Amino acid sequence: MLACQAQSPSRLDRPLQARDSELMVAALRQLGAQIDDHDPAHWTVQPLAEVQPGQTIDCGLAGTVMRFLPPLAAAAPGPTRFEGDRAAADRPLAGLLDGLRQLGAAADSDRLPFRLTGPVVGGRAVIDASRSSQFVSGLLLSGASWPRGLDLGHRGGPIPSRPHIAMTVQALADRGVAVAQPDPSTWRIAPGPIQGRVEVIEPDLTTAAVFLAAALVAGGSVTVPDWPARSNQPGWAAPAVLSRFGGSWSLTPEGLTMTGDGRLSGVDLDLADHSELICVAAGLACLAATPSRIRGVGHVRGHETDRLAALTSQLSGLGADCQETADGLAIRPARLRGGLFRTFGDHRLAHAAALVGLRQDGVELDDVAVVSKTMPDFAAVWQGLLL
Repeated sequence: MLACQAQSPSRLDRPLQARDSELMVAALRQLGAQIDDHDPAHWTVQPLAEVQPGQTIDCGLAGTVMRFLPPLAAAAPGPTRFEGDRAAADRPLAGLLDGLRQLGAAADSDRLPFRLTGPVVGGRAVIDASRSSQFVSGLLLSGASWPRGLDLGHRGGPIPSRPHIAMTVQALADRGVAVAQPDPSTWRIAPGPIQGRVEVIEPDLTTAAVFLAAALVAGGSVTVPDWPARSNQPGWAAPAVLSRFGGSWSLTPEGLTMTGDGRLSGVDLDLADHSELICVAAGLACLAATPSRIRGVGHVRGHETDRLAALTSQLSGLGADCQETADGLAIRPARLRGGLFRTFGDHRLAHAAALVGLRQDGVELDDVAVVSKTMPDFAAVWQGLLL
């Protein structure tokens, strides 16, 4: 997104090879971007001269595409249609589209599919971002490119996953865009240039969490190489969060190593800032010797699927004592059994099932290909971990 809006070319090293990133590249190309990805390890992105209207963007089930692309597309003096997978219509978008309307665009719906018509001019907008931090991030990523910049306010309940906004602000700062934050609910960006740069993409620390958790379940150690000493990714907290179930971790030049002995204790976790860990945490909780409570994640009902309902039904189907609460899950020790585990098109649900399957025979995924959303070779890597 930022490389396409930059004033000079950029190179992205070690980009993610997965469905979400493929959808993003395809969408940016439809808007007029030039992205050379012939070398999968090094992508070259040329500045986008002008956003092309009249396109149809396939968002799949990717929150980043459906929430980051509309603000960029709205710069075009004409319509762009957004559509996606069947389940994408259930993902929240109203806060983002309300903001774009305030900034000069028109949208004919508050959910996918919708038609967005620009041009957006920027200026002042106040939105309700309590359903997703991506509403804020999406607007921030394009704010510097609008004639009037962006003066964005939030009014509503707590914003979930706030560390993702901090990651967005840092990404902008790395390209010379200053984001002023006079208070926790206000962000201001002046119109101005975005710098091109060479950027090394960090490992996907959230997806890495399921591999770290495997060491806690099965006993032994798992090392994830190239783990950064410091990162704005919310997944950077995964070792500290997961080790609360039992086990320890260490960071060395070789990577991040998680070590466990197979004995898990229940936890009381507030995952409001780290909600992408809900599925891994739920899988671990089902295998713990004492009860667990996971709190602060009511908003994940609007993720790829209703994750709280899906985890409750599918883990219960394997014999777990899993109860949905107002803002999370309550899980008690129970005798597990094998059975079919439905993923509902959600890659993170597959991670929960994989963890339970380390200890319980006969756990069968209805759709293993769902992991292609963020890690197409997940099944092969997982199998290699076990041999």
